[in-house]
Amino acid sequence: MINAKLAQQSHSSHQTIVKLSPKVAFGGEELVIIGGPCAVESLEQMETVAQKLSTASVQALRGGVYKPRTSPYAFQGMGEEGLEILAKLRSRYNMPVITEVMSISQIEIVAAHADMLQIGSRNMQNFDLLKALGQAGKPILLKRGLAATIEEFVMAAEYILSHGNLDVVLCERGIRSFDNYTRNVLDLAAVAALKQITHLPVIVDPSHAVGKRELVAPMAKAAIACGADGLIIECHPEPEKSISDARQALALEDMVNLVDNLKPIAAAVGRNISEATGVGLKPAPIYCAA
Repeated sequence: MINAKLAQQSHSSHQTIVKLSPKVAFGGEELVIIGGPCAVESLEQMETVAQKLSTASVQALRGGVYKPRTSPYAFQGMGEEGLEILAKLRSRYNMPVITEVMSISQIEIVAAHADMLQIGSRNMQNFDLLKALGQAGKPILLKRGLAATIEEFVMAAEYILSHGNLDVVLCERGIRSFDNYTRNVLDLAAVAALKQITHLPVIVDPSHAVGKRELVAPMAKAAIACGADGLIIECHPEPEKSISDARQALALEDMVNLVDNLKPIAAAVGRNISEATGVGLKPAPIYCAA
């Protein structure tokens, strides 16, 4: 038994709903599909992505502006300039945006521009950061660590919950293994287990799990079939030219086709994927830091 007082499931029918926007929420009957590139590279790149995805059944936009990279010489992200780009597109296309925060010092500015703050796998057990996110005032997307057990993953969420933020979404993104054919090993059993252990929504990142674009669609379908509440998938206008994680990024048209192909699978397990929410709606407001 995991000693998670706040994250643990108290009753089989208890399911937390985490609202990303008035029209988008994790944990209900509707699945949430998040799409976008690994890294924000330019306004033109992100404009192309947002324009295409806003006309499809993709409810939210992702893009990294602070990038944790293995090499200190690799592209580290556009920082505040990237946040401004996300904020513009968020308003223009009425699509909530999700981006990573890597340190306590970044929380305020990221929260001022994004609807959800992502904690990457390398920071899953950055406990001071998790505590601070408990007071961030925005929903948190918590990714499983590179080699974290399910218990460690749940207890990381407990840090955020215990410091006041109850809007936490868990993300299975694969764990390291002796096998290196795929980038990581996607643990779909963890998705089913987490849905039983906790009341928190659980989504899957097949892109980082497999690391090869041709494997993303099968794993995305399997994730929905096993009970995931949504997906976060990397896509890019020109995948081969992506600054970061080019090998796993889908072309935009392939992303749209994948989402359409997920709809009958969602229906088979009693879920649905809503139609486009971006185009033709009143622009969302841009929040300012307090």
